[in-house]
Amino acid sequence: MKFDAPELAARQTELTARWHQAAPASSGEGFLRLLEENHLRNFSLWHEEDIARRDDLGFERVCQAKRNIDRFNQERNNFAEEMDKVIVAALNPPLSGCPRNSETPGMMIDRLSILALKEYHMHEETVRPEASAAHKAKCAEKLARIRQQRADLTGCLADLFADVIARRRTFSAYFQFKMYNDPALNPQLYRHAPKPGGA
Repeated sequence: MKFDAPELAARQTELTARWHQAAPASSGEGFLRLLEENHLRNFSLWHEEDIARRDDLGFERVCQAKRNIDRFNQERNNFAEEMDKVIVAALNPPLSGCPRNSETPGMMIDRLSILALKEYHMHEETVRPEASAAHKAKCAEKLARIRQQRADLTGCLADLFADVIARRRTFSAYFQFKMYNDPALNPQLYRHAPKPGGA
């Protein structure tokens, strides 16, 4: 299986634009399906974060936004880990004998996803009709930095893929343990859970 970093980043850009015009849904297959599901969670997370900061929606909607944020965040991590599983199986990174990368490809793809959303929304601010010229100029500067950051990260991901294939570098997929969403690991949940039988 070929892992093409610029192609993966371009897919995130394409999906971001499309999903702002039509109902978001993943349609890819294999590894691309995992990338799209991860990006969909970041897309949903981004917009729920915006909603959670409104003061005019009432407590219940903001509380629901927080619950949605927790769920989307957990799912986005899950799909990043699933991408790493596929990459490990395909590339069989060395266990030792070469430098170890601090991030996994799945984590880098997840960060590229967030940067795709930042790029899209910052560009929106540069063309917002009612915004001042100063606001647009400041956002244009930020947009340029976001695009540079995204290009740099895409290059780093491409280098990591090439180095792992050439056995020059490796990475370890430890996988995350999100404790706050696990009723068995979050003391606020297990200490205050209803007792069996209502006791």
